[in-house]
Amino acid sequence: MVRGRVRSGDGRSKRALGGRVGRALRSLGRPLLAAARAVSSRSDLALGLLAVLVLVLAWSTTRPWHDVPASLLPVLALCQAAPVLLLRRAPFVGWGAAAVACVVWWGVAPAGPEAPMPWPVVQFLVLLATIVAVGLWGRWREVPVVVVATGVLLLAAMPDGLKPWALGQALVMGVALLVRWLVISRRQIAVQQDEVETERARRAVVEERSRIARELHDVVAHHMSMIVVQAQSAPLRHGVDDPAVVGEFAAIEGSARQALTEVRSVLGVLRDENGPVETAPQPDLSQLPALVRSSKAAGMPLTSSLRLDAADVPPGTALVIYRVAQESLANAARHAPGAAVELTLEEDSGWARLMVRSSGPPDADVRTSGGPDPRVAGRNGDDRESEGDDVTGGNGIRGMSERVRAVGGTFEAESVGEGFVVIATVPLVGRPHVAGLG
Repeated sequence: MVRGRVRSGDGRSKRALGGRVGRALRSLGRPLLAAARAVSSRSDLALGLLAVLVLVLAWSTTRPWHDVPASLLPVLALCQAAPVLLLRRAPFVGWGAAAVACVVWWGVAPAGPEAPMPWPVVQFLVLLATIVAVGLWGRWREVPVVVVATGVLLLAAMPDGLKPWALGQALVMGVALLVRWLVISRRQIAVQQDEVETERARRAVVEERSRIARELHDVVAHHMSMIVVQAQSAPLRHGVDDPAVVGEFAAIEGSARQALTEVRSVLGVLRDENGPVETAPQPDLSQLPALVRSSKAAGMPLTSSLRLDAADVPPGTALVIYRVAQESLANAARHAPGAAVELTLEEDSGWARLMVRSSGPPDADVRTSGGPDPRVAGRNGDDRESEGDDVTGGNGIRGMSERVRAVGGTFEAESVGEGFVVIATVPLVGRPHVAGLG
């Protein structure tokens, strides 16, 4: 038992030591890996470091195989390292410089009897590197020139044991071309995927616009046409001759006709599948005073205080504010007719705060219709009960809350005494120009 315990303790100590060594290696490897990634992401820096390495190797390995003066070693080393700097920006020129350097070494400074090839090994490696660079980044018409010229040079200058490198350099070029083809294929696949996703998104937008157009045509336009017909025939059907009453019906007919014309213009935009989404009309804060005036003209006891410049509000945020105000006024007119309504819009430290408060109780029909009060919801869109007619999205308490959250704001809707209050707070800075929220 004692031996087993001792062995178990030794195993735990070894595992602990191995864990510490592993953590130390990982902590050392992370900065090295980060440095390697930083260098690889900057091709000029990577080629500069590679040229320095070639310079050092060429300087230190030339004298054993070639009888050249020591004073010429820096110049010869620079000549061997210079083509490395041209690998990315001018690979064909770099290959030409490396090939000319090989010819010079072969004719002017022949190697000793123990040298493996007629030029330094570093020079040969640089030549292969330029061949790879031409295969990866050179023009297609340069590839056969490099393969043929390099093959002739190696067949003429290499000893018999190394002449197969004339074929080997062609294989190196083939591998480089294969890598290049793979990279081009991956890029083409990525472009095709982007095009497919773009087309899919465009089709989704077109389908949504077609659905909205059908709803507008089948519901809104039909009802507006009926309103026009009823307003025209009401004085005749009821035998009314009072000019004031006839004028009221004429005003209703004119407003309905104008609304019908606007609906038809929107239908034309939505049915244009080739038109961009941005051409669809979107309201902004400059139209909020007109909304207030039309609500007052409809008989709503509305007081408003608009202390926010429309030019300071991004388009997406302005659309959200307008839609929330529009839906809040519509809910107040529908569920608490005759109740006094207060609308306030102001700026507070880079935020826009919209408050719509109704001071009267909801309609009795709403309370006794068997369903819950459709205006009651929690803060920030945590609805306790959603509206029964909220089937198309964007309206009701839930729709307003989603709109506000889409631009990074907060939303509150709750009963206050016998009335109801809606408060939307949205940022004016640091938010993108949200589109498509209409």
